[in-house]
Amino acid sequence: MAPTPAPTQPRQHYATHDVTNQPPALTPYDASEDTALLEGLRREGAEWAEEGVRRLGLRAGSEEAQEWAELANVHEPVLRTHDRYGNRVDEVDFHPSWHHLMRAAVAEGLAATPWAEDRPGAHVARTAGGLVWGHTEAGHGCPTSMTYAAVPALRTQPELAKIYEPLLTSREYEPALRVPTEKRGLLAGMGMTEKQGGSDVRTNTTTAWPTAEPGMYALRGHKWFTSAPMCDVFLVLAQAPEGLSCFLVPRILPDGSRNSFRIQRLKDKLGNRSNASSEPEFDGTVAWLVGPEGRGVKTIIEMVNCTRLDCVMMSATLMRKTLVEAGHHVRHRSAFGARLVDQPLMRNVLADLALESEAATTLTLRLAGAADRAVRGDAGEAAFRRIATAVGKYWVTKRGPAFTAEALECLGGNGYVEESGMPRHYREAPLLSIWEGSGNVNALDVLRALRREPGTAQALFDELALAQGADARLDAAVVRLEGQLANGSESDARRLVESMALTLQASLLVRHAPSAVADAFCATRLGGDWGHAFGTLPDAVDLDTVLNRALPEGS
Repeated sequence: MAPTPAPTQPRQHYATHDVTNQPPALTPYDASEDTALLEGLRREGAEWAEEGVRRLGLRAGSEEAQEWAELANVHEPVLRTHDRYGNRVDEVDFHPSWHHLMRAAVAEGLAATPWAEDRPGAHVARTAGGLVWGHTEAGHGCPTSMTYAAVPALRTQPELAKIYEPLLTSREYEPALRVPTEKRGLLAGMGMTEKQGGSDVRTNTTTAWPTAEPGMYALRGHKWFTSAPMCDVFLVLAQAPEGLSCFLVPRILPDGSRNSFRIQRLKDKLGNRSNASSEPEFDGTVAWLVGPEGRGVKTIIEMVNCTRLDCVMMSATLMRKTLVEAGHHVRHRSAFGARLVDQPLMRNVLADLALESEAATTLTLRLAGAADRAVRGDAGEAAFRRIATAVGKYWVTKRGPAFTAEALECLGGNGYVEESGMPRHYREAPLLSIWEGSGNVNALDVLRALRREPGTAQALFDELALAQGADARLDAAVVRLEGQLANGSESDARRLVESMALTLQASLLVRHAPSAVADAFCATRLGGDWGHAFGTLPDAVDLDTVLNRALPEGS
């Protein structure tokens, strides 16, 4: 006989496993619920895009999109140098979540679409879209940014632009490598830095020699940091007979064969893990000249200006994302008999972070507006964009790591574990200061612009003059800045650019933000009534107004 089964025991209750005092999941949430962002969108001429930005914000904060972001970073890209038969293929395999993110970003016009839209505010709308879609994850923003930036550089060679621009500005995402002209949409990358020089691209040793076909060259060399190697085409710097020049390198040649683009390895990076960054080797690699020989830096500099704007945008996005995470946590977590959000010192920290976030977002959208108007021929805006983008790139990306660390600390130990997502954001933060010219490179670029392009200084002070007389601390800061410009030296470049950034941010907030926000920013960032860490705002700051604007109930 079979043994008699034991009677079913009632499930034991484990009192020690009760979960209390933990916040609910943040998702789903609306990533576009950001007053400073929406106000800036309207102010900079893209109010027509608000409905789309709001829709994208809901999608960015959805459970599905947030899961894509996590999975794309957990399952990192994998390099396959050869197929099973030993043929060289040099392909990178991505998790499906990466492709979901990319497909959504391209479809939403976050790559090069604005260049094809004859509508004022198109570039502002793209930046606003990035500010909300970036709440997913940052890695896939690299290929979309490079694709956006490639178009103005490619336009220096009209016959190439005629072929490739309609495909780069497409909203279609096709990840498979095929003949570029047979695809519905393309992505572009860039290959500038080499191991011996980094940002000093004039020391590049990759060589280019002309072939029998006009405009076609063969490249030989080794690039040190080329991200998104599965893009369809790349803008690459190499030494031609007349000097450093820019070239278009396709992965697949017009006859369907693979170009020589040997990926030696993928970088094992601190963050940005979802995005493959590679070391490609060129050996007889087919390329087409973009712009005149010997003018490679001048040709590609417009691409750099565009990607620097995106670095500012992505840093501002990271600030906003981590502020939202911190605000959600403290609303639902209690300690010492009160909710964290009701405790004065925590409110001080959050309000300080909120000021920094709003200043970053406001500056980002002002830069996007300048870019949009510069494209349309506004010389004054072009001069302002030239100086202010480099200033913003230096300062906003520099603030990112400290900001993200403080936001993480608002969650305490809960923010230090991978499941919270905060460690991923923290690892991401330093990258944006390093890419597209590290802090020193950007600071020195500001000096270069001031010395070689005198109209840039005038454009900056014209902008600051729009807030003249509205705040005595701002007026005094402008006077100090004039003195710094007159007496500045290379060793003081960081101090000068920091002053420029804070004065510019303050002027924007004085003009466009509520008085409580502008007053707190001027008192602390310009007036010196501040400590050395976030959470040291003076007692006079209207914390309630600052917080209610940054983190409205329900956000």
